[in-house]
Amino acid sequence: MTVQQMIDSIPLTVFHLDDPGHLVEGGYCGDLLSWVMGRAPAGGAWLTIMSNVNVAAVASLTDTACVILAEGVIPDAPLLDKAKAQGITLLGTDLPVYDCAVRLGRLLEP
Repeated sequence: MTVQQMIDSIPLTVFHLDDPGHLVEGGYCGDLLSWVMGRAPAGGAWLTIMSNVNVAAVASLTDTACVILAEGVIPDAPLLDKAKAQGITLLGTDLPVYDCAVRLGRLLEP
């Protein structure tokens, strides 16, 4: 599934869309940045409620397909600027993390 297909299916708000054709190969839920750095899979959608500039650094290090800010979280200006500068797709949803993860999991089922 591509990022664009995921956006259309869940649905998600687009804060910055770098590569709509990027494949989403999994997902990861987490807010402790050091934990996410060591565990989030490359090519996955990272679901979090964290919205500071360090999210962009972790997303870049882990090579995630996108970051989804859940529970109505809005990115602060430094995060949005950094996401644009580093080519990180940044999305949002009003859904709780769990509900968004369930929807993503269903979309990724074979």
